[in-house]
Amino acid sequence: MGTTRNRTRIALTAAGLSAAVALSGCAGVGGKGEEASGSGSSGGDGGNSFAGDPSGNLTIMGFGGEDEVAQARVDAFTKAHPSVKVSHPKGEFDAQQFLTALAAGNPPDLVYVDRAIIGTYAAQGAVVPLTDCVKARKVDTSAYREAAINSLTLDGKLYGIPEFYVVQVNLIDAKTLKSKGIDPSKIQTKDWPALKSTATSLYESNGSKIKRVGFDPKLPDSFPLWALINGAQIVKDGGAPNLNDPKAVEALDYAITLVEAQGGWTSFKAFRDSFDIFGDKNPLTTGTITAFPMENWYVNVLRDSIPAGLQLAAQPITDRQGNPVSTLGGSAWAIPKGAKNPTAACAWAAEMTATDTWMKAAEARIAKTKADKSFFTGLFTANKVADEKIRETYKEPAPKPGFEQAIQAFYDTLDTAKAMPASAAGAQIDAAWKAAVGRALGGQSAQAALDQAQKEAQAAFDKAKK
Repeated sequence: MGTTRNRTRIALTAAGLSAAVALSGCAGVGGKGEEASGSGSSGGDGGNSFAGDPSGNLTIMGFGGEDEVAQARVDAFTKAHPSVKVSHPKGEFDAQQFLTALAAGNPPDLVYVDRAIIGTYAAQGAVVPLTDCVKARKVDTSAYREAAINSLTLDGKLYGIPEFYVVQVNLIDAKTLKSKGIDPSKIQTKDWPALKSTATSLYESNGSKIKRVGFDPKLPDSFPLWALINGAQIVKDGGAPNLNDPKAVEALDYAITLVEAQGGWTSFKAFRDSFDIFGDKNPLTTGTITAFPMENWYVNVLRDSIPAGLQLAAQPITDRQGNPVSTLGGSAWAIPKGAKNPTAACAWAAEMTATDTWMKAAEARIAKTKADKSFFTGLFTANKVADEKIRETYKEPAPKPGFEQAIQAFYDTLDTAKAMPASAAGAQIDAAWKAAVGRALGGQSAQAALDQAQKEAQAAFDKAKK
């Protein structure tokens, strides 16, 4: 849920990037460590090709721009740069399509891509450093959250401009808890035996058929979160994998016991996959999953389920000492090596993430909520200055206490969330741990699964660093 499609695309990236880069050497895509024109320019003229007034065609991959928040920012760019003709076909970033275009020497000018794989692209020379872009557009990187910037910085160079800031808290079906006489504070990650007891007390089945899951640990996607809860970071500073850290192994073991205690993986997965998390039949509204860790964007989705009877509650995710923790996700704007219009690409990345532009997006969201007779659930961006200004200007108490609790919990998590460090083998590391969690859910021991993943990921990292 939430990040599954991103993980699939990352796996495709890991499988295809090396081959694409090898094929594309003659098409202007360099190998590890190569910088365009020595400074992050992709124009090849020896100067800063990001400078000047943007014009001409700008092709973007991975950005649909379909909601009011996106459209308001697109409008801001086109108003500021009327000489640029923008093409951004609907659809998410397609790794295979990108790699094919890269190998053919005809990449898009700009990509909107998961921050977790930027390091891999950067190490292979598929995207260029943005040193000159930041300078040309006077981008104040100090306005962005440090964790987001760090996740895009490899060997001291910035390779992307971060956009949204995705964190997690535990979202809860308060109606089911109330019917069982259980306080929302019992949905917590500090005391693992107590959480398992709460989960199993809420779990219901009819023979082998699951009727309700008490707590969904959201495996496989949330393995990095469980490792973090237990004090382990699965990618070290510097980008080396740390997948079989004893605390990570312990965390995976525990999360799997939650699944096993609630029907076992085969039944659990089939039950969970049957839900549409975007409609009124989502599991929190229907009472079929009582709680799970979930990202901040989802509260805006759940708001539409209030008429269907949703009663929401939330609790922060903490480590085992009780300190708030969260993994950090989100996408970024990056410029491929060989982009034909780096000037417009740089201008777009800067404009779309600028404080004034985010304020226009917030205005559009507020107008939409008023038209819908609804309420504002916040905007969570990697631009900290914009976030604070939006919150101060537009955030009012939500009319439903549970929603206000959830929104506040997300805001409280922003400064403690941790991003995985950029890695030259980021895509391969991601694919390795995901495969390992799949094997462990299928019956292999967590230790053996993560030992194998560590071996594979370390080999990929060592190769990328040569």
